[in-house]
Amino acid sequence: MNNLVQRIEVALPHVETILNPAAQDFIRALEQRFRPELDELLKKRQDRQKQIDQGIFPDFLPHTEHIKSGTWQVAPVPADLEDRRVEITGPCERKMMINALNSGARVFMADLEDSLTPTWANIISAQINLIEAVRGTLSFTSAEGKEYKLQMDRRLATLVVRPRGLHLLERHLLIDEKPVSASLFDFGLYFFHNAHELIKRGSAPYFYLPKLESHEEARLWNDVFNFSQDYLQIERGTIRATVLIETILAAFEMEEILYQLKEHAAGLNAGRWDYIFSLIKKTRNHDFTLPDRAKVTMAVPFMRAYAQLLVATCHKRGAHAIGGMAAFIPSRKDQAVNETAIKKVTEDKEREAADGFDGTWVAHPDLVPIARRVFDKALGANPHQKGKELPAITVSAQDLLNTKITGSVTRAGVENNIDVALRYLDSWLSGNGAAAIHNLMEDAATAEIARAQLWQWIKFSAPLEETDGAVMTRYLYEKLKEEAMFKLESTDNHVKEAGLILDDLVLSETFADFLTTKAYDYLPD
Repeated sequence: MNNLVQRIEVALPHVETILNPAAQDFIRALEQRFRPELDELLKKRQDRQKQIDQGIFPDFLPHTEHIKSGTWQVAPVPADLEDRRVEITGPCERKMMINALNSGARVFMADLEDSLTPTWANIISAQINLIEAVRGTLSFTSAEGKEYKLQMDRRLATLVVRPRGLHLLERHLLIDEKPVSASLFDFGLYFFHNAHELIKRGSAPYFYLPKLESHEEARLWNDVFNFSQDYLQIERGTIRATVLIETILAAFEMEEILYQLKEHAAGLNAGRWDYIFSLIKKTRNHDFTLPDRAKVTMAVPFMRAYAQLLVATCHKRGAHAIGGMAAFIPSRKDQAVNETAIKKVTEDKEREAADGFDGTWVAHPDLVPIARRVFDKALGANPHQKGKELPAITVSAQDLLNTKITGSVTRAGVENNIDVALRYLDSWLSGNGAAAIHNLMEDAATAEIARAQLWQWIKFSAPLEETDGAVMTRYLYEKLKEEAMFKLESTDNHVKEAGLILDDLVLSETFADFLTTKAYDYLPD
């Protein structure tokens, strides 16, 4: 039998509880059963990238026409996932979790992915916090003595957990000296420790699945779910999963993804920021240059096509369509900032509600009532909009790849991307995977856009709007990066390391698929 060992012996409380012998056996079983297939699917990602590099762009699959023309529906959702009009997201940090669960949102997505810095302490603490959240015992006392507790006398948000993506490894835990899959690790430990307790309390294990690129990857997750339910002697179909459509390749396989998960599917989510990043990443060797990030809104052609197709696909198959995250966050100290955030978020949610989405995401408890007012008006007494008649749409492959956007690359846009990337990397290296930067909530997804655009603009010598004939260059990036670092060095802890990582990402001849895999090497443990 393969040995499972902790690579780094760190004196952390509760490690023995989280990684008890039975839990280790389950992780080992998942690895033995699914790791070969997972590795093969990741190789297929590389092969598909080579095809795109050669000019074979994504398209709808002809060989799955029997799925798309079928009359199947996903399984009915459980009662506590029927109404998802407002969902709040955030990291598995105790105070934030308590505030999110108490916020009045219908769902809380506990994020083990884009807002997690994967130190061993953070990973173990997250699993402990989830165990306590499930049992209603989660509490926190601040340094000032303020106590935070779950309000058990009212309805808490339904807990949904997002494990890390299939491409990531958990380097702190080894089998035969090889890191285990971070996806299987995150999913496995949460499921093992909480599935029976959740069922006893009238809920079940619910998940958000990130960064899928094909229906084959959805089928893998479905097999993982069935194996895991059998392992714990739980009825098949108990698990429910919402898939984040946050890659351009997944957008072409939405129906097929729902089909592969149909006994476990709860819906699809428009993961807008990762989606924009994915389009840049997949077409990186073609001149699909996007303008400043601020100009790439949900109103541009390829994002409109994506949102409309997602809603139509979900409602055709009886699944929930959940809207994405508006990055604006309110301020309790600055009224002007607060008013701007409320206005922008309201407009964003009104667009989603009009498009037929059944719910939406927010990143801050103060935005829950803002989003709820919009969706209360749209839904009324109904828990969703699946029965709403919407204009018939036809979305082509060309629509999903239409990057013709009004707007240019500006020096201010370059400076902002550098600043955001540096600040976020500094935060990530400090152990905080979600950071409020310039009144926007930034996580790995938005940081990915910033660094990807910088790489793209340099590669294709993007013209700069304000200058006559000037283009984006390596030299300009280096000059502006040094200026940004000088401004940050007095206040931030890991600016030097952040600068090194950003250089590696932006100046390399080849595009790094993920920011975090580069940054892992700079973490202390």
